[in-house]
Amino acid sequence: MKPEDNQEIPREENQRKSFINPSPRMPDMKVFTGTSHPEIAKMIVARLGIPLGRATTKYFSNKETNVEIGESVRGDDVYIVQSGCGDINDSLMELFIMINACKIASASRVTAVIPCFPYSRQDKKEKSRAPITAKLLANLVSVAGADHVITIDLHASQIQGFFNIPVDNLYAEPAITKWIKENIPEWKSSVMVSPDAGGVKRMTAIADRLDIDFAIIHKERQRANQGDSTVLVGDVNNRTAIMVDDLADTCDTIVKGAEKLRDAGASKIYAILTHGVFAGNAIDKINSSCLEAIVVTNTIPQEKHMKVCPKLQTIDISVMLAEAIRRTHYAESVSYLFTNVPY
Repeated sequence: MKPEDNQEIPREENQRKSFINPSPRMPDMKVFTGTSHPEIAKMIVARLGIPLGRATTKYFSNKETNVEIGESVRGDDVYIVQSGCGDINDSLMELFIMINACKIASASRVTAVIPCFPYSRQDKKEKSRAPITAKLLANLVSVAGADHVITIDLHASQIQGFFNIPVDNLYAEPAITKWIKENIPEWKSSVMVSPDAGGVKRMTAIADRLDIDFAIIHKERQRANQGDSTVLVGDVNNRTAIMVDDLADTCDTIVKGAEKLRDAGASKIYAILTHGVFAGNAIDKINSSCLEAIVVTNTIPQEKHMKVCPKLQTIDISVMLAEAIRRTHYAESVSYLFTNVPY
């Protein structure tokens, strides 16, 4: 070996090589929230053990939305929490602006966390010249710059196919199953019920997990100039009935379904829903209904409704969202969350 082969490389050259080829680093995780549901975002970051990102939203006199990201996101893995509730269109515009602001600020990846995905009921053409608004919204989220979407219980699973980016559609079934076991003592002898034909798949999935019977409330179309009638398929006499659905808006379907179950002899009637919109006089309908309790997840804030509706209870879904964010950040599988509630 030649003497010069054993010579030390000058310190300046080492520094130059280190500067040219820096060691890769794991992107930092940062979570920001819009104004639609800041409470769930605070619960998510508390679970993750990180501070909530600084961002402010202002509105100009002409109602334009202005968003300012208050910290650097360069090279970071960013998650923006904004649920489809309240003033939905304003919330969506705020989400798009926040996504774009982080993207052009050189964030490594931007994920839109949308617990309740708006416009999900407009997922197909019901009649001529009708829009498919869910597809339009998917395009807008992608164009704004989102790289990934996390949501819960889409009204129709095919909405995932409207996106050109990855979508994780988490299920509320594990959390609902856990609530039933912990809060309904007679759950083993109860009956799961779907209030309409559209929710049969969701209802039977929960019934199979609990290994209990199920029933279906079917709406029959009568002849012209005659009202619709409902038919209960299944036996609920002297048993606890548990209705499940993905969304409650005006609550007409739930309240009428509860009346049908009461007339069929059900001893107790519960309604468990993923998204509680409760528009119009829905709360008054619930208070005057025969429901023992109506249970919703906190994908939409319910504090005001709970103050005036003693029958309303909530299931915390933030633990699932936080775990989905953590697993996404560390490139782990999220399929565990489809069947389990994280501890």
